[in-house]
Amino acid sequence: MKLFCSLLFLLTPCLLYSQATAPKYSNEFLSIGIGARGLGMAKAQTAIASDVTAGYWNPAGLLDIPTRYEVSLMHAEYFAGIAKYDYAGFATPIDSVSHLAVSAIRFGVDDIPDTRFLFDASGAINYNNITFFSAADYAFLVSYARKIRKLPGLKAGANVKIIHRNVGSFANAWGFGFDAGLLYKHRNWRFGLMARDVTSTFNAWSINTSLLQTVYNQTNNRLTANSIEITLPKLSAGVARTFRFRESFSLLAAADADFTFDGRRNVLIRSEAVSVDPRIGLEAGYRNVAFLRLGAGEVQRIKNFDSSTYTVFQPNFGLGFRLGKFGIDYALTDIGDRSQSPYSHVFSLKAGF
Repeated sequence: MKLFCSLLFLLTPCLLYSQATAPKYSNEFLSIGIGARGLGMAKAQTAIASDVTAGYWNPAGLLDIPTRYEVSLMHAEYFAGIAKYDYAGFATPIDSVSHLAVSAIRFGVDDIPDTRFLFDASGAINYNNITFFSAADYAFLVSYARKIRKLPGLKAGANVKIIHRNVGSFANAWGFGFDAGLLYKHRNWRFGLMARDVTSTFNAWSINTSLLQTVYNQTNNRLTANSIEITLPKLSAGVARTFRFRESFSLLAAADADFTFDGRRNVLIRSEAVSVDPRIGLEAGYRNVAFLRLGAGEVQRIKNFDSSTYTVFQPNFGLGFRLGKFGIDYALTDIGDRSQSPYSHVFSLKAGF
């Protein structure tokens, strides 16, 4: 625990300096989360992720995978099916003290109509001139985890991630970044710390101005130039404890908090320097076969038309089933405004062999 506090103390000045020099954040699709188990528990996973999805939540947890190989797939749809969200991961040990994983994430909207040439040369509407394109965000993660032999119970992990974002043939960006995580276990307690984008992640955008010049001139808008988009560091801290009742029942309670340094956010604790977004998750298990999950987080303040405000939070629900080394998980969750966006069904599969 002292190591976690020391790391937080050392990183905080660097994070505050980053905010002062580059107060901008991006790549928010990587904040959605992966896996129906994690989403059903309101993303309280920093201290408890112990399967292939730990490559995203906290790579140090990869060392808890019990099988030689493990794969996982997830699919979700948001905004009435307009946006598709997919994840695939694979993990395997390198030796007795280290583990390796690779993950791929895509969040995209497909079949967007391009109406730039809807009117032909004579001014008539010609629907045959409409083409379609996709706007998508991709992330590719390579994760490595290793036991700290001199400190029993402590594990460390890191991610190297490549980001690719594109809006059809109009614009695309490439980015590169690092994550680092720690995990400590003591009896029934688990403590996790995950530093995302520890060196900041830079997306270099390239704009195809030749495709947009005519439209921008007609609408009297200024054409955007090539630019650099910066994702500032973020810390996630988690704690969890397992309770067992007789031999058949268990209860896992987890609490996480995200510390962001890109200015005031609409979260429970907010300031210009640091904002804190807490969340909690529960998982009740029966014989390690069936699981019921609940979670709460995403606390926000919503303003009414009369300028008064009220506080909302996002509840989450999930189920899980294990049959040998095969598992299926389901979550009912949302990534938008609870008062307007419908909840989404998330399914994920996992297999070890």
